[in-house]
Amino acid sequence: MSYRLVWNDTIDSRKCCDAYQESMKKIMKQNDKVVHIDCDLMGCIDTKIIKEAYPDRVFNAGIAEANAVGVACGLAATGMIPFVHSFGVFASRRVFDQLFLSAGYSRWPVHVIGSDPGITAAYNGATHMPFEDCATYLTMPNATIIDPVDYAQTFALTKKLVDVKELSYMRLIRKNFKTVYADDSDFEIGKGVVLKEGKDVTIIASGIMVSNALKAEEILRKQGIDASVIDMHTWKPLDTELIVSQARKTGAMVTAENHQLSCGLGSAIANVLIENCPIPMEMIGIREQYGQCGPQDVLEKEYKMSAEDIVEACIRAIKRKADRKD
Repeated sequence: MSYRLVWNDTIDSRKCCDAYQESMKKIMKQNDKVVHIDCDLMGCIDTKIIKEAYPDRVFNAGIAEANAVGVACGLAATGMIPFVHSFGVFASRRVFDQLFLSAGYSRWPVHVIGSDPGITAAYNGATHMPFEDCATYLTMPNATIIDPVDYAQTFALTKKLVDVKELSYMRLIRKNFKTVYADDSDFEIGKGVVLKEGKDVTIIASGIMVSNALKAEEILRKQGIDASVIDMHTWKPLDTELIVSQARKTGAMVTAENHQLSCGLGSAIANVLIENCPIPMEMIGIREQYGQCGPQDVLEKEYKMSAEDIVEACIRAIKRKADRKD
């Protein structure tokens, strides 16, 4: 794993879906077993470019996600390595039974890509805003779950999925993300990335929330608070060793995710802490709410997912840590 932090608090003009299709073209050139199945959304994430390069290994299943997963599992049974894409809401809720039985239970290497995760759906609206997509995969034994932050991480982790031998799910931001890593960065599935080392509190984030965590760290530093920042791009398998070591080091933790808190990254980390190192913990994310239609920055404030919200959560966690010592 090698990476270079180049974060700045501005929107990147590129699209993460372009990183996906560029990575897929490289994968398909190297491995003739890799295929891509789309659900009438090739124009949405530019996978028509992959079809132009490999017309015999890219298929449009139409608006029929359950069938797409069935086809993917059939291809996997013949030795192929299928990637399947749809919007996150359809790539999780709509196909849960097919994924659980045909892919998960049968232990086929089916790699599902869910685009527009959480509030990044923005103007696609409430019905297309998945706050619980990762939750469905968290229930599946041996599944891999990835929530990349930017172009570089999407490109690098897509390539790594070819070597995952069972069901996986990767969230795919289409646009409106902030670059965190240089384009030549590399990552390891299941290993978190330590972006900042601190002693007072640990912030663990993934996806679009990594940028907010870095911004929160800057604000906290100006207030004399020293925060660690961890990019936990892989939700499952979770980097429990890093979580526990940070918990013992700082004694207070805040998680930040673009997902329902009752069944996401924060709850998974809480389970680790309960068993290994119970400490004061706060969680930032969606709290028992449905999606709404609107600009991403407005929705971020509406759901209390901003850098300022992370700062307030850190201060609460540190206070709770101090109260325990009294």
